[in-house]
Order: sequence, then structure tokens, then C-alpha cells
Amino acid sequence: MAAMGLERIALISDVHGNLTALEAVLADIERRGIERIFNLGDYVGKGPRGQEVVDRCQELCEVNILGNWDDFLPNPDREYDTEALRWWKKELREDQWTWLRELPFCHDFLFSGRQIRLFHASSTSVHRRVRFDHDEAEYVELFANTEATGDGPIPTVVGYADTHDPFYEVDLGRTLFNIGSVGNSLDDPTPVYVILEGVPDSPDPAPFSIQFVRIPYDAHAELAIARELGMPELDGYEAEIIHGLYRGNLYANEPHTYHRKS
Repeated sequence: MAAMGLERIALISDVHGNLTALEAVLADIERRGIERIFNLGDYVGKGPRGQEVVDRCQELCEVNILGNWDDFLPNPDREYDTEALRWWKKELREDQWTWLRELPFCHDFLFSGRQIRLFHASSTSVHRRVRFDHDEAEYVELFANTEATGDGPIPTVVGYADTHDPFYEVDLGRTLFNIGSVGNSLDDPTPVYVILEGVPDSPDPAPFSIQFVRIPYDAHAELAIARELGMPELDGYEAEIIHGLYRGNLYANEPHTYHRKS
């Protein structure tokens, strides 16, 4: 614990089977003496070692939240028409399929007098993407109680992930931030995570901060491991973790538009 009763919480997300990036971020969190880690989802897919990522996050993360890949990839009743999706699913253990799909949708807590809510993508679904260039209606909806979030206290601070694109915004008396991606960061492929600092469980106003942290790692070593394991779509993985370019645009021979509205 720091002075004034302040505590730090590390927020990570979108590791996507990139164990090399995860270990670099976990090492930085440990060096800073941070003991609480919350994970906002998307443990699997895209990278080669989802099984080990899940095991590490089960071991170390106090809070684990459902992501869109965690929901659809391990579905035992779903058949996939691409080699890569079949590979990523088979790489996981069946007990991990169950654990991933049963993760909670969101996590609410009180911190320095602020009601905070964390989820993966939006207040309504892990499969609905809200980008940095959202409109006011999308912004307001992120703070609403929905069937997915339940009817807890209305948040004044919302943190989410999914877009692999970190940002911070204050509007209408509320704070919104996106924590970016550990294992599949786009535009700048350097892994990024967030540190929250404040007074836990306090209804009274107190110092509060949101810090974004970039941690370099050996992305070429990660790509080599993917190659050794025989993971499909290596060109797409290289585009993302080496160059920060979304593979969907690469395959369609289109400009990089992952972060922008279509």
C-alpha cells in the first residue's frame, strides 16, 4: 500500500495467446510491486499459446472477464470453416473451454469515491465494438445498466478493451478509457496496459489516476514460437505483432481501418 491508503490495480486485456507479451507485462507489474491484476478478456485466438495464457491468468488475475473470443471460440457446438479457428480451439483444453465461456460479463467496484465498471467491449454485448470515434449516444450507453451488466450502481468511470486501441476521455461528467491490448496491439504493436491508483472501497472523493504503460518485448521470438508450433495465418500474425497492422485489411488488400468506423 502506498501513502494515503492508495492502492494500485493493473488492468490487462486482449492477450490473444501471446504468452511472450504477457510475461513481459507481468514482469513489469511485479517490478512495480502491484499485486492486484484485473483481466478484461480475449485470452485466446490470434496467437499460439492460449492454453498457457489462460493458465497464467487463472493463477495471477484477481478478476477475469469474458471477451468476444472467449465466448465464441470455445463453443463446443460450433464448427469452424477455417484452419486457424480450428487450430486455436484445439490448442485449448476442454476444461478451459468451459472456464472461458462462464466468465462474468463485467466487474463493478468503488475506488476513490468513483463507481467503476469494467467490461470487454460494450455494455450490451462482448460482440459489439465501440471505437474511439463513437458518437454521444454510444458514449452514454456505455454507462447504462443493461441486461448484460445487471442493475448495479450506475458507473461514473468505465474501462473497456476490445479495440486494441487505448484512449482516455472525459465528457458529461463521466470518464471513459480503453486499456488497449497486451498481445495484439495495433498501430503501435508495443504491449500496453493500465494502472489504476486510488483508495479501494472508499465512497469518499480521494486522489485517483489512470496510467497507460507500454512494455517492449521480443515480438520476433513470439513469431518464431508460433512458426515452430505450426500455427496457421503466420503472415497475419506477423502483420499485427511486428507492424501493428490489422490482418483483416492485409488479407483484403485494403488500408488499415481497424480502429475506424466503416
